[in-house]
Amino acid sequence: MKRDGAELIAVERLEQKAKHGNTVDVDVKINSTEGNFGFPLVCGAICLLDKTFKQMPAHWDKKIAERMLSKTYKERLIIAGALIAAEIDRLDAVEE
Repeated sequence: MKRDGAELIAVERLEQKAKHGNTVDVDVKINSTEGNFGFPLVCGAICLLDKTFKQMPAHWDKKIAERMLSKTYKERLIIAGALIAAEIDRLDAVEE
């Protein structure tokens, strides 16, 4: 059975947390500084969709960013969706 887009994004977000340690607490701590396209999580999502490295958040690991950029358009959409979900979680956490 094929997963729909929302499921694929949710799975990617869970992987970001479990595999890479990018929890809400981490995002609040390191991704709360406004930059070129907004905050780093949104900036990263935009860069994935635009397929550019030059505007990726400066503090992000270059090798990981390059690996994300090398993925297919669909895979980049899923990652970008998960980054936007992470930004929503980060906003909720700082508003509490």
